[in-house]
Amino acid sequence: METTAYQEFAKEKLGFEFNDINLLVTALTHRSYVNEHKKVTEHNERLEFLGDAVLELVSSDFLYRNYDYPEGVMTALRAALVRTESIGDAGKELGYEPLVRLSKGEKHGSERAHDVILADCFEAVIGAIYLDQGYEAAKDFISKHILVKIDAILDEGSWRDPKSYVQELAQKTDGITPVYRTLKEEGPDHDKMFTVGLYVGDSLKGVGAGHSKQEAQTEAAREGVKYYKKLQK
Repeated sequence: METTAYQEFAKEKLGFEFNDINLLVTALTHRSYVNEHKKVTEHNERLEFLGDAVLELVSSDFLYRNYDYPEGVMTALRAALVRTESIGDAGKELGYEPLVRLSKGEKHGSERAHDVILADCFEAVIGAIYLDQGYEAAKDFISKHILVKIDAILDEGSWRDPKSYVQELAQKTDGITPVYRTLKEEGPDHDKMFTVGLYVGDSLKGVGAGHSKQEAQTEAAREGVKYYKKLQK
């Protein structure tokens, strides 16, 4: 893919032109592509490492300056801001997925794997912006696409541990401690998918899926939290 598409993306979506457009190309190059195309020698993992550090610093600075919470709460808020789902969604909103260079195998991977790749690319893009445009440009990018989510995170309570939070909400609302029941197990042992239901009494309050029962329970708990938060509105 010619660098023109990357230059156009930077100008239209990021609002500036890269001095070295190859930094953006590399940020959107997955390791699998390099393994399949021997003429390409760089992938995005080093930029991801750098971008992750910049993202954590900017998020920490923002929270410190704007909220007077204990360290544990601040850490949980930061984790909610920068978790894979959050930055993966930000990547989808930016629309760089067609520019991501993947191997043929990775292109046909699971949706979950694609979401992780998009999140990794987002961090790599931060690293590329930091190197090419400087800290302030990277900070502005993070502010626009990540820090704006803080109000929703606080409103939804998604920064809290979902299982503990839904238990608190269920006990407060219904006077019952929720339980988790495995509804389905699918797939081979090396790639099994679990579907779990969150029940309060006999009522199903949330369903979640994951590659472990723990992961599925956490997703079901998140759905349960959404259910109870709607009742409060």
